[in-house]
Amino acid sequence: MSKSDDQGLRPATKLVQGGRRPEWTGDPRLGGGVVNPPVWRASTVLYDSIADLKARGRATHDKLYYGRRGTPTVWALADALTEMEPGAEGTLLYPSGVAAISAGLLALLAPGDHLLMVDSAYEPTRLFCDGMLKRYGVTTTYYDPLVGAGIAGLIRPETKLIFLESPGSLTFEVQDIPAIAAIARDRGVLTMLDNTWATPLLFPALAHGVDVTMMSLTKYVGGHSDAMMGSLTATGAVWSRLRQAAYQLGQAVSPDDCALMLRGLRTLDVRMRRHGENALAVATWLADRPEVGRVLYPALLDDAGHAIWSRDFSGASGLFGFTLKGADDAARARFIDALAHFGIGFSWGGYESLVVPSDPGTIRTATVWSDPDALVRLSIGLEDPADLIADIGRGFGAMAG
Repeated sequence: MSKSDDQGLRPATKLVQGGRRPEWTGDPRLGGGVVNPPVWRASTVLYDSIADLKARGRATHDKLYYGRRGTPTVWALADALTEMEPGAEGTLLYPSGVAAISAGLLALLAPGDHLLMVDSAYEPTRLFCDGMLKRYGVTTTYYDPLVGAGIAGLIRPETKLIFLESPGSLTFEVQDIPAIAAIARDRGVLTMLDNTWATPLLFPALAHGVDVTMMSLTKYVGGHSDAMMGSLTATGAVWSRLRQAAYQLGQAVSPDDCALMLRGLRTLDVRMRRHGENALAVATWLADRPEVGRVLYPALLDDAGHAIWSRDFSGASGLFGFTLKGADDAARARFIDALAHFGIGFSWGGYESLVVPSDPGTIRTATVWSDPDALVRLSIGLEDPADLIADIGRGFGAMAG
């Protein structure tokens, strides 16, 4: 997709209008257009002539060539996501968030390269670094998420990429992304951010100096726990490298899933506001409970990351953690099992609230997670927060029993 001219539109308007090009939503032969891009399913594409075939082979992401390169339904989603990131050249779509991360790392790293990976990263990201990337000759060094400008001391001559995730999806440290991105750019090192927690609504990553921003669209963009997809949005400097790698790896997404993601994208602004409001209400209540050791949520004034979060982010999403004071695994299990309005399940960002136990100490290598209390992660959905708070209160009762 080409860089869009947003004409100064605000994010909520972009969400509604993005990807709805007339050539994708209408046909003048039928007398008009429709609101949503239709679902174009295709594998084989037919050409009018050999000359037409040769001409289309030079086109990318805007003319039908072969189903793997997409259809207008796919391009509409990619175009809309690109419009959400000021400074973006384009967006590529992948079957899952993990697929987007792994494809991006493969595109930007080569044997002998060095990767700086934040120690609070999503566990599948670590598994890819310690598995396939290691076998391909890429060295990974994990770094403290709070290193900030100190990242300069970790950069080697062979360092090619710094990977960030802020806040971390288990322990919610907020990174000083502008400081890290500025140093990386000065040293000729690329930066890639997992921005699933905030989405570009709350943190436009490229505007803060990041080169590539990744999202698991499965979470907030989809918003309904019924489709999986990932995305990479990039500046022009690295866009072509990502695109060529996606072609070579055969990455493709379903137009039906893209239609679901487009539907979720249109309401992302109002849903994110409600997720954030609900989460802040629940987190504030938890912070005053005697059963709670601490709440890990940067929107709270006493959170360690609040100052950077309030400087760089325009809001908070619905994902956070808290510790159960003095609780062991058995007590945590009693607490979680007693909850009626929280499903026990992985992922997050859907309309429903979820809960999982979390044990970050088992995967950290650069930093130590030393909190002795059991950690719980909540994804706060769109229910009434009073019902969620009452449910958690009942969980505390069951834990004590």
